[in-house]
Amino acid sequence: MKVLMLARPNLLTDPGGDTIQVLHTAEALRQRGLIIDINPSRPEYKKYDLLHFFNVIDPEDILGHLQKTTKPYVVSTIYVDYQEYDRYHRRDIVGIANRVLSYHGVEYLKTVGKWLLKGERLSSYSYLWQGHRRSVVKILKGASCLLPNSENEYRRLVNDFGMEQEYVVVPNGVSIEKFKTVPEQDRANILCVSRIEGRKNQYNLIKALKGTGLMLKLIGNPAKNQQNYYRRCRAIADDQVEFLGFVPHETLWQHYAEAQVHVLPSWFETTGLSSLEAALMGCKVVVGDRGDVRDYFQNDAWYCQPGDPTSIRNAILEAYHAPYCSELANRIISQYNWQNASNLTFFAYQKALTCA
Repeated sequence: MKVLMLARPNLLTDPGGDTIQVLHTAEALRQRGLIIDINPSRPEYKKYDLLHFFNVIDPEDILGHLQKTTKPYVVSTIYVDYQEYDRYHRRDIVGIANRVLSYHGVEYLKTVGKWLLKGERLSSYSYLWQGHRRSVVKILKGASCLLPNSENEYRRLVNDFGMEQEYVVVPNGVSIEKFKTVPEQDRANILCVSRIEGRKNQYNLIKALKGTGLMLKLIGNPAKNQQNYYRRCRAIADDQVEFLGFVPHETLWQHYAEAQVHVLPSWFETTGLSSLEAALMGCKVVVGDRGDVRDYFQNDAWYCQPGDPTSIRNAILEAYHAPYCSELANRIISQYNWQNASNLTFFAYQKALTCA
């Protein structure tokens, strides 16, 4: 089977959780004998049995490919929803636009603005008259199978777009061999592994830990378009906060091994890959109570309200002083690994080709 994986153009130059998902899923499928190509500059669609798209919230680029081929396709939807943060807590022009316009209207203006003002290439001019929401619906309807990361993600898609479709839940995974639980040792740090941006909420995390005496380590570069947010974080940080910048994925385990608690108080996560990695490495986990995270962490994490530093602080302190329980790590080993993800993805491919 030959599969063409197509994700956002800056998948490798601006890495995120979807980068890890794409690369590790591809590698696991190659080990099964599939031929997988990722984001070739000039795709030869006829060479492939199937197309696999990622990130349905960026429909314009997907439409550009679909106009050039009739090959069957599946979509890893990665359906994030940042409306709450963008509308009520973002301070820039995007925040102002979200307080005036609908979510889909803002996404449409952002895409058109990149084309008109920044000179970025527009992959599909049909996006201009279809609009953002109708473009997403067209992609969902045309897919042979959807691959959400959780059951809750699929239900949100159905609720928001008013349609059901063939789907296979493909949970995100972690590299079990890379992030093995280390022997009990001194763990004192609070750790947050994430790109530094408003949606990930490091500002409130820094506020929450002031006066606790706990050392906070932040790993991740600031988002390119949120330098002001990064400066705000630096401005309120004291000597108990350490900004480590980007750390290669293969060396992250060293930092997880030194952390008592990993915190990702995001306004929204479909999964939170760094939280899974940290839990596998023996960290206790604090996550924001939005998005799809309960499908993964169930009762084995501490949940906080992203907009309330006191809630974040209380969750961290409770986790810090609680005894470690291996139940979450054991569940990650059995369910949330790339081998399992590749098995389910392959099943979805077979389903898609049967329906085609």
